[in-house]
Amino acid sequence: MAVVSLRKVEKTYPNGFKAVHGVDLEVRDGEFMVFVGPSGCAKSTLLRMVAGLESITGGELRIGERAVNDLPPKERGIAMVFQNYALYPHMTVYDNLAFGLKLAKTPKAELDQRVRHAAKLLEMEHLLERFPKQLSGGQAQRVAVGRAIVKKPEVFLFDEPLSNLDAKLRAAMRVRLTELHRSLRDAGQPATTIYVTHDQVEAMTMGERICVLKAGVIQQVDTPTALYDRPANAFVAGFIGSPEMNIVKASVQRGSVQLGDRGLPVPAGRFLPAEGEVQFGLRPEHISLQPGSQSVPVQASLRFCEHMGAEVYVYVDVGSQAFSARIPAEQGGSLTTLPRGSTIELHFQMQHAHLFAADEAGASLLA
Repeated sequence: MAVVSLRKVEKTYPNGFKAVHGVDLEVRDGEFMVFVGPSGCAKSTLLRMVAGLESITGGELRIGERAVNDLPPKERGIAMVFQNYALYPHMTVYDNLAFGLKLAKTPKAELDQRVRHAAKLLEMEHLLERFPKQLSGGQAQRVAVGRAIVKKPEVFLFDEPLSNLDAKLRAAMRVRLTELHRSLRDAGQPATTIYVTHDQVEAMTMGERICVLKAGVIQQVDTPTALYDRPANAFVAGFIGSPEMNIVKASVQRGSVQLGDRGLPVPAGRFLPAEGEVQFGLRPEHISLQPGSQSVPVQASLRFCEHMGAEVYVYVDVGSQAFSARIPAEQGGSLTTLPRGSTIELHFQMQHAHLFAADEAGASLLA
């Protein structure tokens, strides 16, 4: 068990490029923390710095009570699961799981017990005599996870471990990994976990807390619910959620949000005082076909619809601004037969609206 603390951690490459900018973060003992962000945001670089696979050029990294900046990976008490599985093709699953323990000269009886315990946890006891080429992608990923479990590390590190799997298997493995973390904790064997992904669905469903990164800078660290309901800035708001939040240019005049020539009254006390240019945000599920207690009717021009089964994604123009809406299929199914350019009435649920500053930082103006 270990707390992972990053204190003003930086990474600058020999060519002068600065990839990580003074990161301050504490991953709690036994916590499942997810690093998420777009490609190039330095989330994998940060993970590799924790692992000892990338050097730290500034700040301090502590695992438990130890500063580990200069310790090699094998002395940090970590186990890492890679995107490409990294299994030894000439070894059976059993031998892949046991390899690190053999190097550590673990007694044979203990080695066998730990290997079989990991195999049972991951429901792959029947795979122990197979070779990697005989495994499916999901089975190979389970072996990679099992190899980490047998080491009984203080910290698990996952670098986009599900990105090579198809959508159905990826969803199943999300559940399996989350249940595994919780079952280890319930069994009194909690392990601090840092999980890197570019997939915000993985982040939202797996993380107890999420660290959102952009260009090597932390944008927000919070629970999935808090990130979704109270994003710190326009970048977080747009990155978290699928479909993403509608964020458009607007202005605030005398307590109303002005979209072109349309004024949208704002519920009292929701926003910090603001006048002038802002960014207006509203999630697709907060745009409906039916009026609500604090909704505002808006005339929109239909562009197209996507029927997703239980929901219809509706894409419209409100004046010159593009919006998307998530409508229950029983309400929105008829929209799929309308021609492009049809005028429809939508209702903006203003009690769920967001305002962000108009500058590049786009800080939230929620009260």
